[in-house]
Amino acid sequence: MNTLLQQRGVKSHVFESPFQTENGDLIPKLELAYKTYGKLNRTRDNVVVICHALTGHAAAEEWFPGLFIEDSFLGDPRWFVICVNVPGSCYGSTGPISLNPQNGKPYRADFPELTIRDYVRAQQLLMDELGVNGIDLVVGGSMGGMQALEFVLTDDRVKKAAVIAAGARHEPWAIGISEAQRAAIFADANWNGGYYETGAEPKKGIASARMMAMITYRSHAQFVQRFGREHQHKGPLFQVQSYLQYQGEKLAKRFDANTYVRLTQAMDTHDVGRERGGVKKVLKGCNKPVLVCGIDSDILYPVAEQKKLAKDLPRGIYRELTSPYGHDAFLIEFEWLQQQLQEFIELYQDDHNSRN
Repeated sequence: MNTLLQQRGVKSHVFESPFQTENGDLIPKLELAYKTYGKLNRTRDNVVVICHALTGHAAAEEWFPGLFIEDSFLGDPRWFVICVNVPGSCYGSTGPISLNPQNGKPYRADFPELTIRDYVRAQQLLMDELGVNGIDLVVGGSMGGMQALEFVLTDDRVKKAAVIAAGARHEPWAIGISEAQRAAIFADANWNGGYYETGAEPKKGIASARMMAMITYRSHAQFVQRFGREHQHKGPLFQVQSYLQYQGEKLAKRFDANTYVRLTQAMDTHDVGRERGGVKKVLKGCNKPVLVCGIDSDILYPVAEQKKLAKDLPRGIYRELTSPYGHDAFLIEFEWLQQQLQEFIELYQDDHNSRN
């Protein structure tokens, strides 16, 4: 793990036994980067797990800042908070940029395709290593919400979950958007089948993919309000063009193209009913409280998906955020999110107290 991550308080754990993916591939000595906040209590069950979104990382306070401030939900000293960088990412965990022990070179396109279930199982193994006996809450938005839902369905230690801006499965609309983004990466002259050299990465491709993504992360109303048809002070570009180009170039500087491909492919696998008898059967069998939050302007994962998820969960609670910020609102509207999480925790606090 690089020094920059260590300076941000990120730790790492390397598993001695190979990690077998859902597809049957083996990752020898899987490394997971993670960051913790607070202390484990005597019974080792005061745990809150945060699951990050597509381009997120283990330092959750950097992208969830409004939930870590004083008097906020995650700022409460009673919690031991942990956020794990998923395998396949490029922020400290084993992924496409890691060295393949078989040849000493970066995996690149040889890195196996993982699933959301693989992400969760890897984190569960880390919880085992840390001696976690109980997880009071798992919370995540977007790709993180997919993990939070899988967590609450498969881990007996989890008492409740908060699923934000995600549904029970990745629908064709979202899969199609991800495929278009991957096609932009594949079309870059430097892609080379995913076996590009360091210093010759397909940055134009990933920048284009990010530009597509940013359109789906926000809303029509927000684009009109923020940009209108205004031009830059200098040059022929509309402000919205300049904004998208800036966002694309910014991600291309910090993110790996193969990583982007593998993570979006994993999101496409999200389907809690896959090989389990269907979505409704699986959700019906979950008797744990699940807070499901939708965003009224989210065009990537429309609120119909969250409403259906909450309805199919025996103890599902649906809350809807009215915001012009679209899908990205869960990374912006922290006051609303903080209120929902706090009320949800307090509603089921007796469950936690009865165990201590």
